[in-house]
Amino acid sequence: MKKTYFTYVLLCSDNTYYCGFTDNLEKRVDTHNAGMGGKYTSLRIPVNLIAHVEFDNEHDARSCEWWFKHKLQRSQKTKLIESNHIEEYYMLWKEKRGK
Repeated sequence: MKKTYFTYVLLCSDNTYYCGFTDNLEKRVDTHNAGMGGKYTSLRIPVNLIAHVEFDNEHDARSCEWWFKHKLQRSQKTKLIESNHIEEYYMLWKEKRGK
């Protein structure tokens, strides 16, 4: 059985977004809400999972996380989350880069 990886977006209690990657989505969100998911989210619990993208390899999940964090403005992130088009736009960005 092939392993699945996820890029995920959380809405934090202060209305900020947190993006990460994991191979166990439910466990990772629970870890964040337990205050053990990292310094950023531990100060902003509770967090809610508001979007995720599924990948069949770790590289794409990490790359999508990086793209979401570093290439998009807050307004762009919100539009992609609301329209459920994170994966589609990530793949377009990836194709433009030729990778």
